[in-house]
Amino acid sequence: MFRGASSLSLDDKGRFAVPTKYRDDLLSEDQGTVICTVALNEPCLWLYPLAQWQEIESRLAKISNMNPRARRMQRMLLGNATEYQLDKNGRILLAPSLRAHADLGKKIMLVGLMNKFEIWDEARWHQQMRQDTELERLGDFEPHPDLDNFTL
Repeated sequence: MFRGASSLSLDDKGRFAVPTKYRDDLLSEDQGTVICTVALNEPCLWLYPLAQWQEIESRLAKISNMNPRARRMQRMLLGNATEYQLDKNGRILLAPSLRAHADLGKKIMLVGLMNKFEIWDEARWHQQMRQDTELERLGDFEPHPDLDNFTL
């Protein structure tokens, strides 16, 4: 399970080092194989351990691609999915097309969201956090049945 946010740097080749606290889990579970794809509705990337991604692929395969929305989702997720192997230094090299989708600069945020990570441009991440905090403060959100009885 991944949690927390880490500020990282992209090198000139587009690589970043996975923090040690996550690296060991990724290496032990899937020999360091991860899948990166575009997020569906935000300017960031999703990074999954291989086993988690295989579950998603299995679910996507069961959806009829005759439905335009399903086909669009399959196209975005699967068409942009790129497999990576952590190198000997625990780094991942992100493809230029993925970096461009998320408009990643030199400073990025790796955000643990239980079964996956989000990868954000650092400035955009902080902007999103301010926006999310303000929306929650104002109560400006749509109700969702999964959250009706959720308490912290």
